[in-house]
Amino acid sequence: MRFIFYVLFLVITGKVTAQESHPKLILTAEDVRGIRENLGTVPIFDNTLEKTVTEVDAEMAFGIDVPKPEHEAGGYTHERHKRNFLFMQKAGVLYQITGQGKYAQYVKDMLLLYAQKYPTWGLHPSKKSYAPGRVFWQALNDANWLVYTSQAYDCIYTFLTKKERSHLEQDLFYPFAKHISEDSPQFFNRIHNHSTWATAAVGMIGLVMDDEKLIQQALYGLKNKEDAVAETALDNDGGFIRTAGKLGFIANLESPFSPDGYLTEGPYYQRYAMYPFMAFAVSLYNATDDTNLFTYKNSVLVKAVGALLQLSNQKGEFFPINDAQKGMSVYAREIIAAVANAYHYGNQDTSLLSVAKAQQRVSLDSAGFAVALAISKNQEQPLKKKSVVYGDGSTGEEGGLAVIRAENTELLYKFTSHGLSHGHYDKLSFMYYVNGEEMVQDYGLARFVNIEQKNGGGYLKENTTWAKQTIAHNTLVVDEKTQFDGSYKDASAHHSNLLFESIINPKAQVVSAIEKNAYPGTIFQRTFFIITDDELQNSLVVDLLHVTSEKQHQYDVPFYYLGQPMEHNIDLLSEKQLLPLGSEHGYQHLWKIAEGKSSNRLMRFNWLNKNVFLTRTLLNQSGDRYILVRTGANDPDLNLRTDPGLILRRNATHTTFISTIEAHGSYSPVSEFAVNSRSQVKDVRAEVTTERYTAVSVTLTSGKQFLLAVANNTKDKSKNHSLTFGAETLSWTGPYYFKSIQ
Repeated sequence: MRFIFYVLFLVITGKVTAQESHPKLILTAEDVRGIRENLGTVPIFDNTLEKTVTEVDAEMAFGIDVPKPEHEAGGYTHERHKRNFLFMQKAGVLYQITGQGKYAQYVKDMLLLYAQKYPTWGLHPSKKSYAPGRVFWQALNDANWLVYTSQAYDCIYTFLTKKERSHLEQDLFYPFAKHISEDSPQFFNRIHNHSTWATAAVGMIGLVMDDEKLIQQALYGLKNKEDAVAETALDNDGGFIRTAGKLGFIANLESPFSPDGYLTEGPYYQRYAMYPFMAFAVSLYNATDDTNLFTYKNSVLVKAVGALLQLSNQKGEFFPINDAQKGMSVYAREIIAAVANAYHYGNQDTSLLSVAKAQQRVSLDSAGFAVALAISKNQEQPLKKKSVVYGDGSTGEEGGLAVIRAENTELLYKFTSHGLSHGHYDKLSFMYYVNGEEMVQDYGLARFVNIEQKNGGGYLKENTTWAKQTIAHNTLVVDEKTQFDGSYKDASAHHSNLLFESIINPKAQVVSAIEKNAYPGTIFQRTFFIITDDELQNSLVVDLLHVTSEKQHQYDVPFYYLGQPMEHNIDLLSEKQLLPLGSEHGYQHLWKIAEGKSSNRLMRFNWLNKNVFLTRTLLNQSGDRYILVRTGANDPDLNLRTDPGLILRRNATHTTFISTIEAHGSYSPVSEFAVNSRSQVKDVRAEVTTERYTAVSVTLTSGKQFLLAVANNTKDKSKNHSLTFGAETLSWTGPYYFKSIQ
């Protein structure tokens, strides 16, 4: 907080003033000298430079095209303008590093064309965005353009005449900055990744032009715009959120990040937002006196990079919670830059160097050079993926999420706040990976990013009608209704709560969270144990979902497995005619394939995916029904993937869903041998299921037994508990118990 007022003092007193020398954003003259002196001695940097030269030379040979905006994401004009800002930035940097004037001339010619044409363009012809751009269909992409182009302008600033700079600033940069700020307050004055891009863009061009007004607007938002913004109704992109009147870049750095470095929108959008966060922070550091955002909020920007890396699976792909496209990974250009900046401006964490080495590309700036130099000296240390529990919200007390890792197993457990406009209604949901491969999945977003054929590359209507709905996730659905009845306002007002966690003991890790607001009168607590034992081929997941309610409900617990079913003991009756499972809340998008009961005490569902066998074992109760489903109903444009799922349906008031998940064995399509294709879990028993306690025993085929107990709805670490069942008495202190019996 002291830092905010200090920077505000600097702005007001005129001391946050951009240096007169250029470049001064992501590069400085001193940086350039150091890089030039060492060219040819730092392999990863040299290789990146060589590849960039090849890329930019090819683009320059293509020629310059600044077309009138027409298309949405994925269309020609959209992609052309996107390539323009990316290659202007690269060419500007190449001019600084190589000294070759052709790169500066390319940027100059491009900018002069924009300055000539931009004043003639009105709003983009697409009317879909709550904040339309002039170059792109949404102001967000215009902000992207300015973040990158401000760097290019900075790099060729001294190459231009004073008259040329005046022309560019008056006819292009000032009107451009005005459009994404004063003309679009509903876009600029938000707590959202959109506003992060917008404020960074205005701030960076303000630094280049030494304009204190723009810098102050960027840091603290537009003044006297609150009433207009508060009355603005946003489209499906979400609502306007402001905390205690705070606006601007500083507010976006303060509010959405937890102290752990987790951004409330989730890792997909955290990755996206890291570029403007880092770019503006570096620019302020280089261009002003004593403005170091890398130390702000206990170095939250540096922590954010570490959190992002931990929120990726073994293959480096980000866990796709909330709106997220699957496959986005640590090899994205935003992460390449973020890793370098976190290392150079942070605490020189050498494990970041191993990530950069795997990326095999660095940013062409002082941070990228520092990383490449350290790698050339073999200073990198391995990045250790570990079990983590991150808080959500500005103080870290608005729920959170956990990644529990054991051997080749990764389970992500989500008990966050809603996550702003990109949040999904999926409290206490999970996803499960083996060897970095999805085995129990989260659908992610319903969007084909930058593919014009699919709604101009934007979000599909099925993102709202399916992907955000509770039934699309591996969590509890009550009476076929979405959590919070699908109300963004209500969901944003509440969050789940972490009850307890213990992830230190590799033999038994546990995380438990509770949700009290998603369904009126219903409380549910979910506890995951991950058990690792020499007699288990892979770690065993034990899932305890305890539900209490004021009255009887229909409880659905979906399970979206990936792969091919091998065997099950459900007496399924296939549907002769495919019909949707329901009419709303996402159920309208599920084909009902079959339904039936399991006459056994334990339901077993065995499937094969990525040549690994898996089994879910679930403790049945009288009346339980199982529904086999597949996505794709009510989808005339074929926007949805046709993914399978198995839903357990139970009618009850108070109940506990008890199940295990395990990966075991393998199949070789070459040798055609199946090894250990069946479960190692022999038995699962509910020893105690009361409002106060849940106790479960799991017995393996080897005879080994695990005893687990949870004191429901409590997190008191000092409280003593005692349970007796059969000949067994469990006594322990704290909210949970675990014991292994040979």
